[in-house]
Amino acid sequence: MKNKYMQKAIELSIESINSGGGPFGSVIVKDNKIISEGVNRVTVNNDPTAHGEIVAIRAATKVLNDFNLKGCELYSSTEPCPMCLSAIYWARIDKIYYANTRKDAQKINFDDSLIYSELQKNINKRKIPMIQMMRNEALEAFELWDKKTDKVEY
Repeated sequence: MKNKYMQKAIELSIESINSGGGPFGSVIVKDNKIISEGVNRVTVNNDPTAHGEIVAIRAATKVLNDFNLKGCELYSSTEPCPMCLSAIYWARIDKIYYANTRKDAQKINFDDSLIYSELQKNINKRKIPMIQMMRNEALEAFELWDKKTDKVEY
């Protein structure tokens, strides 16, 4: 059964290339049924976040009408990049299956090694400068959130 889902993710990655996208495809499965699909649309949509996994997550949340994808599994043609992996954790997906590795992707110039290394660095040593400002003013939103009694936590 799992091979069927991975085969679909791989087929989507090939279809994506043929429709102008990148070589990545994903499906999200719940209760042994594909509930969403996603392909890489970064260049097609001019959206750097439109990776196959993100597209599939967005579609799954619409199908389920819920931001929490607990009980779902994700099948991806390639090991998720740091951004997609973060989104998978935020969505609370139970398990990830992948085919190609990050090293395979690196060989065709999809190289996330800079991001992986940047995440390990001290915030002050990263390639893109990060400058904190107006923290005291911004804390007001956190204080309001903390006191809110009818919030939906995520």
